[in-house]
Formats: sequence, structure tokens, C-alpha cells
Amino acid sequence: MGNGSVDAARGETVTQRFEMGVRALDRQLNGGLPTGSLVTLLAEPASQAELFLSEFVARQETVYLSGEQAPTTIASALRSQRETYDDLAVSQLDREAPVSDALAHVKGLTEGSLLVVDPVEPLERADTGEFRAFLETLQARLTQTNSVAVLHALKHDATPSQRHRTEYTSDIVLDLETERRDDAIENRLYIPKFRGGRALTEPIRLDLTDRIRVDTTRDIA
Repeated sequence: MGNGSVDAARGETVTQRFEMGVRALDRQLNGGLPTGSLVTLLAEPASQAELFLSEFVARQETVYLSGEQAPTTIASALRSQRETYDDLAVSQLDREAPVSDALAHVKGLTEGSLLVVDPVEPLERADTGEFRAFLETLQARLTQTNSVAVLHALKHDATPSQRHRTEYTSDIVLDLETERRDDAIENRLYIPKFRGGRALTEPIRLDLTDRIRVDTTRDIA
């Protein structure tokens, strides 16, 4: 992808976007995620947040870094959602040197690609200076290549001490809240941060089963 196209009528540069794959949500975000964005997806471990990653991966060349599961497990789970994924490379982060391993993949990002780190915890638990350098290098590379990175950050009681750095550095924060109420599960997506864009003031209600469905009757016109 390029830096953007020029609107001839207005003489303005239009930032290109990565579609999230949920039409109503993409519409709210003016077409999706701007290229060059660093995105944090906050979600509980026992949620269907992986559906978002599946939608992202299906739409562009992807470098998928697994911090926990084996690459074959990740690939199998993704393909259970769709028959095929073009240009998908899944690698497991080096447990002994996750930051340097992740940096090598970042430096190899190509134009208009997607980087997924799932989950980002192994990097957040690394040395402070190393993790800061990783985020700085990642941001620079995303801008250079007009790419997008999604860091899957799990919400639990033992949150890594550098989680605040992940959220602060990110351009966009997607916060998925999953609640059990009586005999139902309710999912709400909050977007409290959208640097250079418009954050949403109200949550979006979602049905997360085998795919993402937006309740358009209450939250989105």
C-alpha cells in the first residue's frame, strides 16, 4: 500500500486503511485502521477475540508471531475459520530471546503487510529498555512500509508491568469486554484511543460466535 491517494476534488491526501472485516465497524472507523498504525487488542483469555485476528489475517500478507502456541496450532485454528489464507507466515517467538526474535521479523516487514503478536506478554515481560526499543523500531517500520501491527494483550490478574507502555505507545486501542450475565454472554468493544482519528464514545455490542456480528439496532445507525 502507498501513503495514500489524493482526493482530486479537495486536493487532500486520503490515508489508506486496513479493513477489519466487520462492515458496520469499518464504517465507524472511516474505512478501517489507517496504515502505519500500531494497534493493541485487549481481551480476556476466555473470549472470542481471536475472531478479530482471523479477520485481519484474511485481508493482507501477514507475519504472525505466536508467543505461546505452536505455529501449527495457530494455523489450524485460523483455517478452521476460513478454507485458506494467502501469504500467511506463522512463527513461534524464541522463548529465550523473544524481543530480538520479534525485531528480526519487524525489520523484514514488506510494503502493506500485517504483523500480529499473539500474545504480546513475552515481550512485555522482557527488559524495559529492550521492549521500549522494540516498540520504537516497530513504529518506525510500520510508517516506512505503510503496514499495521496488532498486539494481542490478554487481560488477567497478573498483567505484565509494561502493559501501560504497550497501550501508551499504541495508536489505537481496541478493548473487548466479555461479561457473563445469567444465561447469556455479552461482548462490548470499546475504542478509547484512536490517535489521529475519532475514538468512539460508546461501546459497540457484538455477538461473537463463529464470526463477528454487530448489533446494529442499539449502537450503530
